[in-house]
Amino acid sequence: MTLQFASSTRSSVGLEWELMLADRDTGDLVPRAPEILELVEERTELERFTVTGELLTNTVEVTSGVGDTVAAAVDDIADAIGALRVETEKRGIELLCAGSHPFAQWYDQQVTDKTRYHTLIERTQWWGRNMMIWGVHVHVGVDSVDKVLPIVNALTVFLPHLQALSASSPFWAGERTGYVSNRSLVFQQLPTAGLPWQLETWDQFEAYLDDMVRTGVMADASEVRWDIRPAPRWGTVEIRACDGMSTLPELAAVAALAQTLVEHFSRSLDEGKELPGIPPWFARENKWRAARYGLDARVIVDREGTQRPVVDHLRETMEELAEVAVELKCAREFAGLETILSTGGSSARQIAVAEAADGDLREVVQHLIREFRAGPTLREHLAALRV
Repeated sequence: MTLQFASSTRSSVGLEWELMLADRDTGDLVPRAPEILELVEERTELERFTVTGELLTNTVEVTSGVGDTVAAAVDDIADAIGALRVETEKRGIELLCAGSHPFAQWYDQQVTDKTRYHTLIERTQWWGRNMMIWGVHVHVGVDSVDKVLPIVNALTVFLPHLQALSASSPFWAGERTGYVSNRSLVFQQLPTAGLPWQLETWDQFEAYLDDMVRTGVMADASEVRWDIRPAPRWGTVEIRACDGMSTLPELAAVAALAQTLVEHFSRSLDEGKELPGIPPWFARENKWRAARYGLDARVIVDREGTQRPVVDHLRETMEELAEVAVELKCAREFAGLETILSTGGSSARQIAVAEAADGDLREVVQHLIREFRAGPTLREHLAALRV
């Protein structure tokens, strides 16, 4: 199979953010996406952003245009949210995001009426129906097809870092799971999902696709659901490992890290340098550790098996990438990574709210709704609970 990798601007950025629709009073999910989308799509068809449906009718996805900077892509996302609020506000619907909803049940949700979704559910059955997960996808432009797989492999070293920064799914169907990113382990149950295969060349990727299509595993490249994958249609590397971010500044921070990493690796290839890498068995262990412990994880950072606290390795990486962030004009967003490291991220905030509310997960949902609107500090969340 010959697969064209589209031309794109080097290190350009595109963002996709999956959002929940919830009842303002109860916090439970509502199947109102088809109704909202019908109202929003026609009115926004000439905008840079798009607002579309997803697998479940409780979800809308907002997608940016192609941004030269993270700020441009984030501005598109903010505009899309504004367009959604025009319709959701007057209908008593709230927007929020996390990797999972704290207490919603899979059997109460409705599947969007599209053939591709019905086909997915028919094939995957119980696991497919349990895909009550929300994530973030970050696309970064790559200027040569020969760089794509080496960059995917190098990014796999930093997959646990991205996963830990975004971890926001400590609760599942009303229970505390003991994992900070339960979403990442649920999602990998789907066929073709999970860690990327460690392929070295585009020819090998084409051969992989040929095998998958010939044996009926998938219809085309869009059904490759790896945590990090080539996106041939857009000419990008797409990072899909992240839980849904709970606030726009956190989304911007993770996008800035993704953009600077890809640009850093691209420069290294231009200079003939070897990119970092780890064996697949280390990558698998790292993914589990990040899902279990998040920013408290120790991760394996090289082929020799060196282990480091993920926060320490992140800070060293941030220092190495700081100048790249300045050159890419995302230094302000990049600096937001330190805020996540300092506060522990969304999972830590959700757990703290639940504990302060004696385990009442309805309070966690209201916390997520407030965060999505304004991003108040953890101290403000807990103060509000005590009022």
